[in-house]
Amino acid sequence: MNGKFGPPRPAIPPEEDDLRKLLPRRPVRMRDPQSIEIVDRHHVTFDEVLQLRSGGILAGFTLAYEAYGKLNDDHSNAILICHALSGDSHLAGYYTDDPEEKPGWWHEAVGPGKMFDTNRFFVICSNVIGGCRGSTGPSSIAPDGKPYALRFPVVTVDDMVKAQTYLMDYLGIKTLFAVAGGSMGGMQALQWAVDYPDRVRNTLFIASTPVSSSQNIAFNEIGRQAIYADPYWNHGDYYDTPERPDAGLAVARMVGHITYMSEQSLEAKFGRRLQEKTELTYSFETDFAVESYLHYQGFKFTERFDANSYLYITKALDYYNVADGHGSIENALKKTRCNYLVISFSSDWLYTRPQALELVRPLENLGLPVEYHHVEASFGHDSFLVEVETMTEIVGGYLNRQWQVSHDEAITDDQRNHANVDLHN
Repeated sequence: MNGKFGPPRPAIPPEEDDLRKLLPRRPVRMRDPQSIEIVDRHHVTFDEVLQLRSGGILAGFTLAYEAYGKLNDDHSNAILICHALSGDSHLAGYYTDDPEEKPGWWHEAVGPGKMFDTNRFFVICSNVIGGCRGSTGPSSIAPDGKPYALRFPVVTVDDMVKAQTYLMDYLGIKTLFAVAGGSMGGMQALQWAVDYPDRVRNTLFIASTPVSSSQNIAFNEIGRQAIYADPYWNHGDYYDTPERPDAGLAVARMVGHITYMSEQSLEAKFGRRLQEKTELTYSFETDFAVESYLHYQGFKFTERFDANSYLYITKALDYYNVADGHGSIENALKKTRCNYLVISFSSDWLYTRPQALELVRPLENLGLPVEYHHVEASFGHDSFLVEVETMTEIVGGYLNRQWQVSHDEAITDDQRNHANVDLHN
């Protein structure tokens, strides 16, 4: 035996070593010290019954999550980032070293020295209940051994947040330094502040709305109708069949994707450019590059998303109104105790500046601490993902300032405690 490392390995014959050098090597991704590298997706199952806003229940549920950075000794540096409709727990990094693999959905925002600085913060992202990326949803197996399908109970943003509290308890996090999110993620962040005011110090509400508008509901309904019209949807019962309602889901994604962009960004990216041809065909073939782009986006979406989950999550979006049960948005905010950062974008016509102000104005009326930024950007709703430099300046700067404030407060509290001890001695 060669100590604790076991027997020595036999030497590689010279001729075999030469052959190895001739074999093609699998390419691997170059390491970037400023980026999150290889990550794992974790799963935790809770046996508790989750009571839902609709009156339904989940008799036990699983949440998929990823975490980045290190939780400090007093567990005061945790940030929960909540994802949007088509997102999941894979916020940043990669699962393999394959250079062709795409990173997490907000990769540029998370890492050492980035917007969400993992040298300072412990960053968590979980897949919402009702989703299809590791957390319990309609494609999950029900207690009877069959997929839930449409037997899955209707869930709301409130329910998504309630499930996340179980994960925070599991991780030993009593108070979150911040909850952040864009789009539906912003709704979850706001609901955290309202439902669990003692557990949130800062709420980052980005490109979102405190109440879904009729236009928001209308676009979601178009997507759902596309899925219903797909004959393979089969009233949601398709998990044991070879065909899936991919055509309907793809159309739903195409409609949704248009709302994430702006007319300006579409014109800049495509204009009236033709797709792999020099003249119009005057047929029903794909003539324009923008058509081909939407087809591709729809197809790629069907590879990673479940049609029933799309139905459930868009319904949760439609139902969202932070004033529910409170009478008004202002009443809903009265018991909140956190600081707020609210960001809207000039070209975002999905969740507009007036919708952001529906949150900002009541906060100001209540005298609650709110910092509001309206950003000039041309990428539409997706600006919060694309405008990395601007967002890093606003969000990263805000988090750093709030962290310094909390650090100074902790020092002051320690000094006060020491003074009290001295007085009693």
